[in-house]
Amino acid sequence: MLAAILVATIPLPAHAGPLPAGFVRLADVDPTIGQDIRYAGHENFLHRKASGYEAPVCILTEQAANALSGVQKAIAADGLTLVVFDCYRPAQAVTDMGKWTREGGPPDPQWYPKLKRSDLIAKGYVGELSSHSRGSTLDVAIARADGPSASKPACGAIDAVTLDFGTGFDCFDPLSETSHRPLGREAAANRKLLVDAMRAGGFKNYAREWWHFTLANEPFPIQRFDFPVSAR
Repeated sequence: MLAAILVATIPLPAHAGPLPAGFVRLADVDPTIGQDIRYAGHENFLHRKASGYEAPVCILTEQAANALSGVQKAIAADGLTLVVFDCYRPAQAVTDMGKWTREGGPPDPQWYPKLKRSDLIAKGYVGELSSHSRGSTLDVAIARADGPSASKPACGAIDAVTLDFGTGFDCFDPLSETSHRPLGREAAANRKLLVDAMRAGGFKNYAREWWHFTLANEPFPIQRFDFPVSAR
């Protein structure tokens, strides 16, 4: 989870109606992209819903959503589809994650098997701030459009049916570094496939997490937002 520079939060009412100007729900731009929004449920490293997630919905800036739709169209020709795990993340959720991390606890065999909970910030896996709160960062993988693919990974998200990337989403371990070696041939090829497709669509990867991408020309590079993730 990539930390960002400290900037002023832009608050909205707790139950905002329309999205702020410049934001869209991904399904309204491209409903073919799979959504498995982890922080709206319990299957994540918190083992509970994160603050600010009222619905399992991907919200992005309009520019990021349109760029992601372009990536989807490009890989669809090969029978593939994108699956997003997280998109815009309210600032309150980032604060919630940081507070939870500082409470401490033992390693978690699914999410951070080699670290104590209190080490997650220092090791860069949980950020005090997050680029997700700017609205143009997302966590994404590739799946086959016609059904099941790889075996379930030993670390990270295990429910989404994606290609083999060597780990699941949010595996807090060096294995998740995009260029980590050694890595199985298939996983390495799939990471390259994802990075190349996203780069061609205008996104840059965060080297610590193969699933984490930010639109290179994001419209809100120094702002972070705190409106809830809602369906409508």
